[in-house]
Amino acid sequence: MADAGASAPAPDAVVEHKYQFNVSMSCGGCSGAVDRVLKKLEGVKSYEVSLDTQTATVVADESLSYEKVLRTIAKTGKKVNSGDADGIAQSVEVPAE
Repeated sequence: MADAGASAPAPDAVVEHKYQFNVSMSCGGCSGAVDRVLKKLEGVKSYEVSLDTQTATVVADESLSYEKVLRTIAKTGKKVNSGDADGIAQSVEVPAE
């Protein structure tokens, strides 16, 4: 008899991550720079960059790490003030490559 309480994902279940960053952006050029790097980043399923709320939200494949997205945003020169991965607060210290 199968255990009805088991919650193993189906073999074909798509696993994804949601990363949210608070990024200091002062103008459309700033948010545009973040938008451009996220658009090119492999593993990004969807993203939203908001100048109004100073946020960048990324829905990513399981293979794309929080650190890789953080490093990519940091390369634009914008300051990342805070970040979380799947609702859990993460460090915004940019890891060395």
